[in-house]
Amino acid sequence: MSKRYIFDGDDIRFRKSKTSVWAVIRRILMFFVASLSLAVLYYVIFALIFSTDEEKRLRQENRMYAKEYPELERKEQMLSDVVEGLRVRDDRIYTEIFQTSTPDMDPLSSVSYLDGYDSIPDHDIVLASAARLAAVEKGAARVEANFRRIAEVMQADSFSRPPMRNPLENFSFAQTGASTGSKINPFYKVPMQHNGLDLIAPSGEPVHVTADGTVSEVIRSRKGLGNVVVVDHGNGYRTRYAHLADVEVRKGRKLKKGDRIGYVGVSGNSFAPHLHYEVLRDTVALDPVNHMFASVTPEEYVKMLIMSVSTGQSMD
Repeated sequence: MSKRYIFDGDDIRFRKSKTSVWAVIRRILMFFVASLSLAVLYYVIFALIFSTDEEKRLRQENRMYAKEYPELERKEQMLSDVVEGLRVRDDRIYTEIFQTSTPDMDPLSSVSYLDGYDSIPDHDIVLASAARLAAVEKGAARVEANFRRIAEVMQADSFSRPPMRNPLENFSFAQTGASTGSKINPFYKVPMQHNGLDLIAPSGEPVHVTADGTVSEVIRSRKGLGNVVVVDHGNGYRTRYAHLADVEVRKGRKLKKGDRIGYVGVSGNSFAPHLHYEVLRDTVALDPVNHMFASVTPEEYVKMLIMSVSTGQSMD
């Protein structure tokens, strides 16, 4: 270790330098701080230039999430619109078929008591179970009240069971055409009001009445809706079957649900063989799809709804 000397001007000579303890400590601290600062600087530079496999994976995931977020947001909005559309359609079904408002039933109310249930202390489990049972009983009471209200409406003397059957046997959702609303006319290629549901089927397929009733009108024509049968079901309900190839009933005949009234054809202004089916309540044309959920499975009914709404061109 080298020795340090300093020049003493008073004695005009060199003498050995003495270092105090605090000076040594100060130097050690300065060295430590400098080393730590350099280490931090090296780490920052290394982190900015080089990335670990985990950092690369996280950056890739962040880019993927940033790319998918707008699409997820769009799908969320689309699902919200679909749920709202189903709610509106459900309201229409209850209004049109049962002549009553939609039952007041919150699908989440029966599970609301589960909030925080997994963190309940053992000594409170009895109280929590009692609250859970009370919530279930309350939900069951609402369901029973809704069923009682529907039963009362259906048992009233003024109630007439609406047409709820599919007029075609062995029906597949793929046979669903355009339903009610503004549709492109296949002949004039312009939007026109379509008051029924197109059910695609081969010529000669039997057509059955969808509810008990009386034949109120039989039309044989080569124009418009072609050969038509109208059945009165009471309580303002009527069904119309158009573009028939042949008619097997006469005006005034009493019919039971499922009786054959004719066959699918292309009479009148028909683009292809199909049955034009209408459901009317007084003078209002209803959506026939809403009156078919009782004759198909829930999955087929949903597919029928999609097909009827997405088909933009009618067949007549």
